[in-house]
Amino acid sequence: MADVMVMNDIEATAANLGIDLSQLDLDSIRLPPGETFGIPSDDEDIGHDANSEMESGFGNIIVVDNLPVVPIEKFDKLENVIRKIYSQLGVIKEDGFWMPLDPETQKTMGYCFIEFNTPQEAELAREKTHGYKLDRSHIFAVSMFDDFDRFMKVPDQWAPPETKPYTPGENLQNWLTDLKGRDQFVIRAGNDTEVYWNDARQLKADFVYKRQYWTESFVQWSPLGTYLATVHRQGAAVWGGATSEFKRLMRYAHPQVRLIDFSPGEKYLVTYSSHEASNPRDTNRVVIDIFDVRTGKVMRDFKGTPDDFAIGGTGGVSGVSWPVFKWGGGKDDKYFARMGKSAISVYETETFSLVDKKSIKVENVMDFSWSPTDSILALFVPELGGGNQPARVSLIQIPSKEELRQKNLFSVSDCKMYWQSNGEYLAVKVDRYTKTKKSTYTGFELFRIKERDIPIEVLELENKNDKIIAFAWEPKGHRFAIIHGDTPRPDISFYSMRTAHNTGRVSKLITLKGKQANALSWSPSGRFIILAGLKGLNGQLEFYNVDEQETMATTEHFMATDIEWDPTGRYVATAVTSVHEMENGYIIWTFNGKLLYRVLKDHFFQFLWRPRPASFLTPEQEEEIAKNLKKYSKRYELEDNDVEKQLSEQERAKRRELKEEWDKWVAEWKRLYEEEKLDRQRLRDGEASDEEEEYEAREVEVEEVVSTQEEVLSE
Repeated sequence: MADVMVMNDIEATAANLGIDLSQLDLDSIRLPPGETFGIPSDDEDIGHDANSEMESGFGNIIVVDNLPVVPIEKFDKLENVIRKIYSQLGVIKEDGFWMPLDPETQKTMGYCFIEFNTPQEAELAREKTHGYKLDRSHIFAVSMFDDFDRFMKVPDQWAPPETKPYTPGENLQNWLTDLKGRDQFVIRAGNDTEVYWNDARQLKADFVYKRQYWTESFVQWSPLGTYLATVHRQGAAVWGGATSEFKRLMRYAHPQVRLIDFSPGEKYLVTYSSHEASNPRDTNRVVIDIFDVRTGKVMRDFKGTPDDFAIGGTGGVSGVSWPVFKWGGGKDDKYFARMGKSAISVYETETFSLVDKKSIKVENVMDFSWSPTDSILALFVPELGGGNQPARVSLIQIPSKEELRQKNLFSVSDCKMYWQSNGEYLAVKVDRYTKTKKSTYTGFELFRIKERDIPIEVLELENKNDKIIAFAWEPKGHRFAIIHGDTPRPDISFYSMRTAHNTGRVSKLITLKGKQANALSWSPSGRFIILAGLKGLNGQLEFYNVDEQETMATTEHFMATDIEWDPTGRYVATAVTSVHEMENGYIIWTFNGKLLYRVLKDHFFQFLWRPRPASFLTPEQEEEIAKNLKKYSKRYELEDNDVEKQLSEQERAKRRELKEEWDKWVAEWKRLYEEEKLDRQRLRDGEASDEEEEYEAREVEVEEVVSTQEEVLSE
């Protein structure tokens, strides 16, 4: 009704002004920028996307100034140079290039207009080439064509800007203020994405937020837990804020995005897409964008074929190694690097350009990884020249590119590197050929990164021929575990990089024989580990205390596919995803293997704990808390007792309810029994008693002729 009244007012006003609305194209009307005339928009996205509609319709055109002024004879050459520069940043429309000539001098006028397919490409071209140095005398000045219209509207007289009242933004750490100190997790099942608190005291998952079709493929928490990222056809988005309502904080336009990756400090988001070529003869086109998470601005983009981003940068590989870019420098997000053909390209995020403007040349480099805490690169180079040049592992300091340490390796078949979470140690698993070259054996090169001259130790298993199934460092610790031997019951050995008697040598702590396990999962706080037999081993779980060298619990989550520890190390989740059609869902356990609760979900795809940022407490403060834990725990023991009483009361109430239901059921049958008493008497020829003891049981034989048949027998 309100809409009708508004339209009636419009028609009346138009009639007074002599305007025929039937001759007016309402869709062609454009309001001045920022003006709404008090009419609220029903499009929730209109205020979030400033680029959704350009002011004058020329948002895909840029103006490039400070070009060389050349005669008509050199016109084509200059046009080709400019096209070559800008065609790398987007698709220039047919007849989308115009460089005017001075009619009197027949020379160019020092500027040109370029029209791209989309406003996004035009904006990217402006960002990337404004200030581009063509030569010493010509530095590009690039503007959006729409900017001219905006500049013409600037008033001649300056007026102070309007002061807007302060509106506080979203508290992105709101979820950390939970009074119960609980952790959140997100699950995806079917078309639903749901967020819960893990309420271990109440033995249940406490609902927070649910949304259908929240993502088109997967969700991902940022490394510090600030954002939840979703993936869509148009690009990616991040959500956060109040725990009861996740709000969209930013969108990142990247059509057909397939993969995303956050930098460790959450400053940047990397997105990846692969687009099929329109011409079958051409290869697919890969686009990788690096966005500023807070502003949504594209800081750098990379384009090429899948082979350009494949493992080792070698041709003939259609897949892409993800993440293509690996981040270094710890939580500062200072550097990121990618591997190319015989080179590692290291970029710094201040200018998003190559460090020293050149890549690190490393012939035939096969793999590299960053220290989790320092700007140190570890890289692996295989043997060259048929074995004449040995394989090697090198440690390189960035940005100086100084080689800190190198270890030559001989007869190498394969190599894999494992960093300890604090960056104190690096383990290099080396598979070597035997002398006959018919088989391989495995050993480990252990680098002590923080010690002087970075000493290296060699670790070989007692049985060199044992196959290595899994390796895992203890988080923030000095121990590591190895699964080795033959499946389905290999051995598991624990080692320490320092012991009370020998701080400078690796030593074996214990070997557990014949364990049904193929995966290792350490608690984030160390000390405890799960020895798991996932997928093909039917979900066998052994909760093991490495400090005491004892098994705390042995249990099973049938067909479990995943193990996820919560960030505190107090609880752990095991899940059966839709890889298996039956028993989809998850179980929450305590660190010592006590089952708290189980949730079944059809078409279950993902379970992810929300990460926590690092503690603000100093090591001294944490040590003080550990020493006085009994004093602090009194308060929580009281709370636990209250919860136990509440749970006990709930259990008693549940039992009372069941008993009342049982009594009601019995009373109903007694009532029916009494109602049918006369019918029973009639069936017993008037006998009134229902007690079986008052009756005498007799056996009566009754003969009955079933059938008679006569047959005449011939003599």
